[in-house]
Amino acid sequence: METLELQELIDQMPLEDDIYLVAELYKNFGDFTRVKILYALTVQEMCVNDLATMLNMSQSSISHQLRVLKQARLIKYVKKGKNVIYSLADSHVKTLLDQAYEHIKE
Repeated sequence: METLELQELIDQMPLEDDIYLVAELYKNFGDFTRVKILYALTVQEMCVNDLATMLNMSQSSISHQLRVLKQARLIKYVKKGKNVIYSLADSHVKTLLDQAYEHIKE
């Protein structure tokens, strides 16, 4: 296998801004509660009350974590009457969780 020149390696690196965004995304997976919420949402969409009950946490704690996950574009929500229903933003989020889980099980 041919060794790449240094400039070729540099050219293959993502832009600094993109690397920063990837690091920021992964920070959200560094919190135990947020990961638990994401796993719960892989099963089905849920409201704050259901998540709080399922995870044995206060609604305000869950709401705070949902706000962080929403800002990171890892979850989305829809309003149904008086309820706000949360779900994963897209299939990539589940893929990230699945791959991380597979990695730790190897």
